[in-house]
Amino acid sequence: MTQTELRVMILVADPAVKKQLETMVRSVRGVTLHGGEDPLRTDLLICQLGKKSEKDFERLRRLASFDAYDELFLISDSQDQAVLMTAMQLGTREFFSEPLEEKTLTDAMERFVERKRAATERKPRSLGRIINVLGSKGGVGTTTVAVNLAVSLAQRKAPSSVGLVDMNLLFGDIPLFLEIKSGFDWSEITRNVDRLDQTFLTNIMARHSTGVHVLPSPGYLNGHPAATPEIMSRLIEVMQTMFDFVVIDGGHAIDPPSLKVVELSDTVVLVSVLSLPCLSNTSKLLQSFSFLGYPDKERIRIVINRYMSRSEISLDDAEKGIDHTIFWTIPNDYQSTISAINQGKPLSQTFSKAPITRNIREMAGALVQGESAHRKTRSGLFRRHRKQAG
Repeated sequence: MTQTELRVMILVADPAVKKQLETMVRSVRGVTLHGGEDPLRTDLLICQLGKKSEKDFERLRRLASFDAYDELFLISDSQDQAVLMTAMQLGTREFFSEPLEEKTLTDAMERFVERKRAATERKPRSLGRIINVLGSKGGVGTTTVAVNLAVSLAQRKAPSSVGLVDMNLLFGDIPLFLEIKSGFDWSEITRNVDRLDQTFLTNIMARHSTGVHVLPSPGYLNGHPAATPEIMSRLIEVMQTMFDFVVIDGGHAIDPPSLKVVELSDTVVLVSVLSLPCLSNTSKLLQSFSFLGYPDKERIRIVINRYMSRSEISLDDAEKGIDHTIFWTIPNDYQSTISAINQGKPLSQTFSKAPITRNIREMAGALVQGESAHRKTRSGLFRRHRKQAG
C-alpha cells in the first residue's frame, strides 16, 4: 500500500444512501473520505444518478475534463440501456443497482484498493527531471520560456506528466499566461509544510487544458510564512515522485530558496538576450555558480531569447564574453508572443505553426535528449536560427 491513503469522494443526494456509503468506506483500510462538493482531485468518485441522469453525466464529464478523479463508481435505480451505455463511455469501473448491498459495495472497494496497490508495486516511478528556468535579469522573457517549455514537454509524442512551479513569489504571472484560476497558491505549502505529500500537492495545483499542472505564486504579500530552502527541498522531493518533468519559473531572484532549487536542479536554463547588461549579468551568475560549486557547468544551458541575426553583438562575441557555450537561440517574434500572452494561452494554442512555437518545441526535445539532434556543428545551429530570425 502507498504511504498516502486513497481519497474517496461521495456525491450522493439521498441522505440514507450517503450515510450507508460513508459507513462502508470508513470500514475499508487504506482509504479516507474526501469531503466537500466537487472534488479537487480524488482517487475514487462514487456518484448516485438522479432522475435527470443526463445532468449528472454532464457534471461527471466536466470533472473528468479536469482530471478530477481516477476511478468512477456509479449508483442508479435505472436499468435503461442508454444510461448503462453512457456510464460505460465515461469509464465507470463499477455500476451498482439500488437498493445497495453492503457486501457488494465492500467487495468493490477492496478490489479498488488492490488495483491501486498492484499498480504502485508494478510501476515504480523514476524520479522526475527538474528544469529550472532562470533570467539573467528582469524582462528577458523567463516566464514565456518556462510556460511554453512546460507545455511543449507535456505535448510531446511520448506522454509526459509536467508540473510547473512559479517561484516569482510576489510578481508571478503564470496564471495570466495560461488563463487559469486557482483558489490555492504557494502560501498553502508554507502554511502546511507538515502536510506536504502527493495528495496534498495534487489538490492545490491547477490543471491546464494542455495537461500541465501549475503551482501559482501568492502574487502579493499576504503575511504567510516565506519559502525556505528546507521547504523547497521537500517540495521538489515530492514533485519528482509525481511528474516526469518539473519546470520551475525561477525569475531572476537569487536568494536562499532559489539557490536551493538551483542546487537540486538537473538542468538550469539561463535566459539572456544579446545586450551588454544581460550578458554581463549572465557572466556574473556563471561566476557565482562556479564559486558556490553548483550547478556543474555541464548542467547549465544558456538560451538567447529574442534572437536577431543582425544584432550588434554576435553569438561568437557573446560566448567569448560569458565564457560559456550558447545552447539555443529563440527567434524574436514579439507580435506572436505578446498576442499569446494577452489571450492567456501558450503559443501552441495560438500560433501552433509559427517558427517560434516550433523552435521552443525543438528546444524541449533537445533538453530531453541532452543535446540538440541538429547541433552537430555550432554553425549549423546558428545558421538554422538565422533563417527564423527577423
